Amino acid sequence: MRSTRKIKDVPKTSSYFWDSFKSIVRSVSPYWVACIPLTAIIVIVWHGAVAAQDVEITEITIENVNTNVATLQGTLNAIWVLIAAILVIFMNAGFGMLETGFCRQKNAVNILSKNLIVFALATLAYWAIGYSLMFGSPDNPVIGGGGWFLSSTDPATYGLDPFPAGLPISVAFLFQAAFAGTAATIVSGAVAERIKFTDFLIFSLLLVGISYPITGHWVWGGGWLGNFKDFAGSTVVHSVGGWAALVGAAVLGPRMGKYVEGRPQAIPGHNMSIATLGCLILWIGWFGFNPGSQLAADEMVPYIAVTTNLAAAAGGVVATLVSWFKDGKPDLSMIINGILAGLVGITAGCDGVSYLGAVIIGAIAGVIVVYSVGFFDSVLKIDDPVGAISVHLVNGIWGTLAVGLFNTEVGLFYGGGIGQLINQIIGIVAIGVFTVIFSGVVWMVLKATLGIRVTQEEEINGLDIGEHGMEAYHGFVKEPDGFAGSPSSSISGVDVHSQSGV
Repeated sequence: MRSTRKIKDVPKTSSYFWDSFKSIVRSVSPYWVACIPLTAIIVIVWHGAVAAQDVEITEITIENVNTNVATLQGTLNAIWVLIAAILVIFMNAGFGMLETGFCRQKNAVNILSKNLIVFALATLAYWAIGYSLMFGSPDNPVIGGGGWFLSSTDPATYGLDPFPAGLPISVAFLFQAAFAGTAATIVSGAVAERIKFTDFLIFSLLLVGISYPITGHWVWGGGWLGNFKDFAGSTVVHSVGGWAALVGAAVLGPRMGKYVEGRPQAIPGHNMSIATLGCLILWIGWFGFNPGSQLAADEMVPYIAVTTNLAAAAGGVVATLVSWFKDGKPDLSMIINGILAGLVGITAGCDGVSYLGAVIIGAIAGVIVVYSVGFFDSVLKIDDPVGAISVHLVNGIWGTLAVGLFNTEVGLFYGGGIGQLINQIIGIVAIGVFTVIFSGVVWMVLKATLGIRVTQEEEINGLDIGEHGMEAYHGFVKEPDGFAGSPSSSISGVDVHSQSGV
């Protein structure tokens, strides 16, 4: 059917769309309508900003990836070694607690003071000359040099590869300075309760600044003992400290009351609680000492940590059993020294022995330490209040020899022949002879000039009062000292029957 509307009644197209647009606008919120021009402005500005930039696309290549990975690995290595250095530095707290607990309360301030200040002095001495003597001039087989006061920025001066292949100089120095401080701290325990504070500080400076770096250069600084294996320092650190302690204790002589008619008398420590705490701190710190010596964050770090822990555990258990069998009672001091002996024994070979080998090394160390304490105490009559000589010197030697026996690549028990064992013996003897001669000369010169031993009155009253003018337990009731008088003073039966060396 034909439409009856007139042509003029049909709306024009433009009018139709305009009416539709107005209808849509009326149905939409004004806020949304305002977004339309804002969106247009943003799009225009964004497009202009992108178009104005001169974008340079970096091509991804194998070389770029390798460089970034190497930098990341180098950074991880540096951070891990820094953490390990902090753990080793924290071991100073362990030494302080251990030695203080093993000695009498009247000397607590003196022992704490020595353990605290010796690391400060060791750091400065090692920074000034020690680090250069130990790691400088790696081509010189006898002694290092150059880059004094850590002044060189060239890693090659200290035998280091440039970062990221090698450690930054700062991190390498801090880690090695922590080791140097440990060597000096070992001496403190063996000469405790009768040495002058000043003489001990002088000896520590000379040991860390000269003697320890020279022998360390022979092994770790590119010196003539290159075939000698000592991964983390059973000989380089612990035996060196032990030899110096042995000579010092011998020159000093025993404490008053230690020997009555030639028979050794036990002088009990005053606080076995903090001695045990010190042992646990040292045990934890050793996870920086040994795994940190890998000088890299790689798969060997946890392996070394496990061998270290196994040896410590075996040393503690076996020393407990042996002392129980020998003396009739499980001696806490021997549990402590057995753990430490196991740690010292595994230090040289922790990277190259099997888990079973680590247990055997630690177990033998636990046996050695018990009988070694008695040997120095009763046979040689060298008074070592904390057993430092037996723990660090004797078991440092054992741990170094154990490399030639239990190393899975070159050890005698693994088909490697006797060659490495001979190299180990040569290194032990050479480092021992040098350290004994150096220590003997220094101790004798100090004895002849300043006098290394405190007066009889100071020893009776305690070094806390005589040397420092203060007490560690001011206001607390003190136990009477059964050894306060002359060497012929009466000794109570309670004090006689232990041979623990403390």
